[in-house]
Amino acid sequence: ILGTNSALTVFLSTLTPKFYVALTGTSSLISGLIFIFEWWYFQKYGTSFIEQVSVSHLRPLIGGVENSPPVPGFSANNGENETNRQSLSECKVWRNPLNLFRGAEYSRYTWVTGKEPLTYYDMNLSAQDHQTFFTCDTDSLRPSDTVMQKAWRERNPQARIKAAYQQIIFLAATNLLFHLEHFCATAYVLLAEEEATTIIHAEKYFKQALKAGETVYRKSQHCHPQNSQHEAQLRRDTNVLVYVKRRLAMCARKLGRIKEAVKMMRDLMKEFPLLSMLNIHENLLEALLELQAYADVQAVLAKYDDISLPKSAAICYTAALLKARAVSDRFSPEAASRRGLSTAEINAVEAIHRAVEFNPHVPKYLLEMKSLILPPEHILKRGDSEAVAYAFFHLQHWKRIEGALNLLHCTWEGTFRMIPYPLEKGHLFYPYPSCTETADRELLPTFHDVSVYPQKELPFFIHFTAGLCSFSAMLAVLTHQFPELMVIFAKAFFGMLLSPFNFIMEKIKRFMPSSLWHQLTQI
Repeated sequence: ILGTNSALTVFLSTLTPKFYVALTGTSSLISGLIFIFEWWYFQKYGTSFIEQVSVSHLRPLIGGVENSPPVPGFSANNGENETNRQSLSECKVWRNPLNLFRGAEYSRYTWVTGKEPLTYYDMNLSAQDHQTFFTCDTDSLRPSDTVMQKAWRERNPQARIKAAYQQIIFLAATNLLFHLEHFCATAYVLLAEEEATTIIHAEKYFKQALKAGETVYRKSQHCHPQNSQHEAQLRRDTNVLVYVKRRLAMCARKLGRIKEAVKMMRDLMKEFPLLSMLNIHENLLEALLELQAYADVQAVLAKYDDISLPKSAAICYTAALLKARAVSDRFSPEAASRRGLSTAEINAVEAIHRAVEFNPHVPKYLLEMKSLILPPEHILKRGDSEAVAYAFFHLQHWKRIEGALNLLHCTWEGTFRMIPYPLEKGHLFYPYPSCTETADRELLPTFHDVSVYPQKELPFFIHFTAGLCSFSAMLAVLTHQFPELMVIFAKAFFGMLLSPFNFIMEKIKRFMPSSLWHQLTQI
């Protein structure tokens, strides 16, 4: 052992400064590569590679036990099961109630900027919606719907438009020759959505679709045989009629005929009250805000902002806007800190906190801390996609009310002090779901910086490898600049590192008999 110590001392004394430069430089390079890989892996997958490998592969080897998922129906905590079910439902993707027109709005954006505002995932969801809304099993029995059933499944937009034109021309010729009445509302719907390049043009197509859709709907209502095929056909014709009327109301809203749009939406909600899942009330809320009919807005909120109904950013933030409107024009943070908040101001702040807890991404768009993009055709409630869609249409309403954005700016961050750990515990709503980031990245275009909540903390190994890389690089530079001094420092460092071992060996040698020590060293 003593020979080993002396050999190690001789070896350290023979090392040149070039060796220390090469050692520290290589260490810095390797740790730098590990740091870059860790950073890339964290940005892409949201976790540390080293930590994941340690937990997945090394922990079982050293006897760690992984937490197995609970067996359905045998969990001791029913509240946890209820929370899990709620989280799954909140991660469901919904149709955007105020989605734009592809031909008249999304395509024009692409022509001007050269960027695609819709992702393939979003458009694929829309294709599935169209097939669900506008097709049924009885389409093969009606020649007016057979072609359109294939058209909705086409991936190429030009192929869909061509099929719609062919269907319209075919039906026009059939009606003229045989004096029949075959109508195909969905062909006009497709042309209005994808072929029309202006809202006025789209409205003309939708009016033709409305005329055809109402005729077909009346025929389906008066059809006598009550069977599953008839029910499917009636449901499909109802979906077409509701869709067309809703889009006509949105055309009127975009063209400035807001009172007409409000009337059409109210009539639609009254005629089809069971179709509340289409969220037509959110279109109505936005139109009423544009009219500044705040009493009517409050009446709509009184009906739909109920604890038993699903919430949305439009409902929560509109309720906060109405309460902020009562105090925002004279609100001052300095005055409030001196005299305290009044009852109306407390109600407004609590409403803002409630809205921010439901969707924490919205304030940055309303306060213009993040740039807006065109909203997607589908949104994820409580996610960044919903925040983009809400702020795109409602930012003007917040700006119109004096002081509303100032009140939001002063109070919205206070929400997070009430929620110590959002993924574990909520305050007024269920805990914030952890699946929003993945879904939002699928729904939003790549050029958009997706907002993530809560902000992910950098893993320990990224900090460790960054520090190791920096320290090694500093040692390499110092060794290159001051070789003699760093060699002395290295020898002193290794000497201090080995000093406890030498001290222990001296103590053992002192207390053990010399003959026994000699025999042990011979072994």
